[in-house]
Amino acid sequence: MASQGAPGMANKGPAYGLSREVQGKIDKKYDPELEEKLIQWIVAQCGSGVGRPEPGKTGFQVWLKDGCVLSELINTLYPGDKPIKKIQTSPMAFKQMEQIAQFLNAAERYGVTKTDMFQTVDLWEGKDMAAVQRTLVALGSIAVTKDDGAYRGDPNWFHKKAQENRRDFSDDQLKEGKNVIGLQMGSNKGASQAGMTGYGRPRQIIN
Repeated sequence: MASQGAPGMANKGPAYGLSREVQGKIDKKYDPELEEKLIQWIVAQCGSGVGRPEPGKTGFQVWLKDGCVLSELINTLYPGDKPIKKIQTSPMAFKQMEQIAQFLNAAERYGVTKTDMFQTVDLWEGKDMAAVQRTLVALGSIAVTKDDGAYRGDPNWFHKKAQENRRDFSDDQLKEGKNVIGLQMGSNKGASQAGMTGYGRPRQIIN
């Protein structure tokens, strides 16, 4: 039997001290009310075929853990070609993680930013289910904002994302912005040089 000190075993036991404290803080960010809203949305979006999880964070994690429900969800948000061609349940860990990774890639293509993205282990090992919630909220917000007919459910479940219209700035305006900064940075250029002698000329010392 492997001793507790064997590589890879150390992180399997209960979390002590700091890591337990950190885990506790992460868990506190998990929102049970939000969980209910997200379940309602996923079922509305995918249909009752995805079932419903047991209430609570662990139930939510188990429901999403193999990546299949998430893959179904992201596929329903693409009106045309579906990003995930193959969705299949598998008891094998690496297959489940692969399925989650496919969801994450598709979600990023859909518009979820890297900062709103959970990591595969956050879900698969249940390390940070609050991060999973954050990703799903971001996804829902983008779906409501896109308003392309693919979103199903109550539009009030998610806030519309502020539309980023970077095109509003013309090149001239952007250049002007740079000039303003240039002037601020170089504002000592107007300092008077009176009293300084030209290079190479000895300063005259008058007794």
